[in-house]
Amino acid sequence: MTTTAHLTPAGVEAFGRELDRIRDEVIASLGDDDARYIRRVITAQRRLEVAGRALLFASWLPPAWAAGTAALAVSKILENMEIGHNVLHGQWDWMRDPKIHSTTWEFDMASPARQWIHSHNVVHHTWTNVLGKDRDLGYTLLRVSPEQRWHPVYVLQPFYNALLALFFEYGIALYDLEVERVPSGDKSVAEVATQLRAIAAKVGRQVAKDYVLFPLLAGPCFLPVLLGDVAANLTRNVWAHTVIFCGHFPDGAEVFTEDRLENETRGEWYVRQLAGSCDIEGGPLLHLMTGNLSHQIEHHLFPDLPSNRYAELAPRVRALCRRFELPYNSGSLVRQVGSVYRRVLRMALPGPARREPEPAAAATDLRGVG
Repeated sequence: MTTTAHLTPAGVEAFGRELDRIRDEVIASLGDDDARYIRRVITAQRRLEVAGRALLFASWLPPAWAAGTAALAVSKILENMEIGHNVLHGQWDWMRDPKIHSTTWEFDMASPARQWIHSHNVVHHTWTNVLGKDRDLGYTLLRVSPEQRWHPVYVLQPFYNALLALFFEYGIALYDLEVERVPSGDKSVAEVATQLRAIAAKVGRQVAKDYVLFPLLAGPCFLPVLLGDVAANLTRNVWAHTVIFCGHFPDGAEVFTEDRLENETRGEWYVRQLAGSCDIEGGPLLHLMTGNLSHQIEHHLFPDLPSNRYAELAPRVRALCRRFELPYNSGSLVRQVGSVYRRVLRMALPGPARREPEPAAAATDLRGVG
C-alpha cells in the first residue's frame, strides 16, 4: 500500500490546488532580488574558477595546488548544480536575459545541453519514479527498488555504482543516448549516431580545455595543473552523483507502475512527485552547493521556480503535507547517503520483482483538515 492511498480523489485535487496557489504566489513575487541572486552566484563562480586556475599555475607550491584544486572544484560544482541545472530548467527565463536563459546556456559537463533537457526535464520530471518510463530510476544500470526484476549483473552494482560516481558526467551523457530503444525500433541507429557526434564534440571541447589548453599554458607546471583539473572534475562528479541519488533513492522513496499514469490529474502528478522525492537537511551553504537540490521535493513540485526560493517554500510544503497526512521524506546528508548505499547493496541481491500488495486502507477526504 502506498503512503498516499488514504486520500480520496477530492483530497488529492485539494492538495494540488494548495500547491498551485503557492506556485502562483511565488511567480507573482519574482523580481530584482531574485535576478541579483543568480547574477551574484554566476559572478562568484567565475571568480572562483579564475582564482583556482591562477593558483594551479603556481602549483610548484603545494599549498597553492591544494587551494587551486579546491577552488576549481567548488566553481565546477556551482556551475553544474546551482547555475547550469537550474538555468536549463528555465528557472530564470522570466528575466529575459539572453545570457542566462534555458535556450542559450551550455554547462561545463559532458552532456550537450539540448540532449540533457530532453532526458531530464521532459522524461524524468514528467515520469518521476514510474517503472518503465523514468529512465533515471537506477539510470538503466542499477536496481534500486524491489519492483525492478533482478538479474545476476546487479550483484556487481556496488562496484559499478562507484565507477559511475567518479565518471558521472560521462555516464549521464551516454545514458542520454537511450540505446536500449534501438532493438525495438523506437529509435534509429542514425539518431543515436547524430547524438553521439554531439556528445563527442562536447567531450572533445571539455577535454581540450581542462586537460590540454590550461596544462599547456602552465608550462613547467603542466602535470600539477592536469592533475588539479582531473581532481576538480572527479570531485564535482562524485558530489553531483551523491546529491542526485539522495534526492530519489533513500528508503521511503516510492516507485510507481505505469497504470498509475492513466488519466493522471494535476493533483495526482503533485502527489507522485512528492512521494518519489527526498530532501537533505542542512544550512545555506549545503543548499547552495547542492544547487538547492537538497530541496528535491520542492524542486520536483516546482521545477521551473527559481532555486533560491526553495528554502522558503520547504516549511510551507512540509506543513501542507502534515495537514493532508502525506509523507515528507527528509533527513541529514549522512542519513540519506547511508540509506542510498544500503539500498544499492540490498538491491544487488535477489528479491521479489514486486512487493506483495497490502490490504487497502479506507480512503479519507482531507479537504477540510487544518
